[in-house]
Amino acid sequence: MAQQFYVSPEQIMKDRADFARKGIARGRSVVVISFLGGIALVAENPSPTLHKIGEIYDRIGFAAVGKYNEFESLRQAGVRYADVRGYSYDRADVSARGLASVYAQSLGTVFTAEQKPFEVELAVAEVGASQNADHIFRLTFDGSIADESGYLAMGGRAELVQQKLADSWAPGADLAQTLAWAVAALQAPRLEAANGSGQAELLGAGSLEVAILERDAHEVRGTHRAFRRLDTAAVEQILTTNGRG
Repeated sequence: MAQQFYVSPEQIMKDRADFARKGIARGRSVVVISFLGGIALVAENPSPTLHKIGEIYDRIGFAAVGKYNEFESLRQAGVRYADVRGYSYDRADVSARGLASVYAQSLGTVFTAEQKPFEVELAVAEVGASQNADHIFRLTFDGSIADESGYLAMGGRAELVQQKLADSWAPGADLAQTLAWAVAALQAPRLEAANGSGQAELLGAGSLEVAILERDAHEVRGTHRAFRRLDTAAVEQILTTNGRG
């Protein structure tokens, strides 16, 4: 009879966490950042079709890093949850906090009960009537949830990107300045890898996936849907306006 080896619960959880972190760290980073006119979601993503950023509901957006098939299934589940809740009750009853709680339960269940944890990290953002009313939630692979103030970074070298945002971000900035901060933060790992030699390739508009949650979408575009994706030409124009062209 083969002998069964004992592995402590602490070791099992640690191994699963290490496994998930390694998967997430291999991906490119995503930044979610609040500005005067709304919330910007910016990802380093050269693919025009496999999106890391998406719309969930009227004023709620979604961003993710990690394994695409896993976070895409979570995004679709979030859309279904929001649609059913908005239809059953009221559109105003669909909130980023409620959605983040559902995601936290799902991620926590998979982390503790399934053989393999999700290799994903998520952000749920809801644009408010003012910048102080914006909500940005971070959800990690084990179901942990955090309410971030102003900005967050996820993915490979997230600590460095987050620190870069902390050094530059301030409330009240416009979209052009905010996008410049986000791009500078996303390319910080490249510059560090180049070790100050100046040989690092700068991130261009074609390597970025950008969307915004517009604070005044109803007044400007006459729609309750705040999510708007920016194409490469629009991103290039904004960066050029801010002196990066």
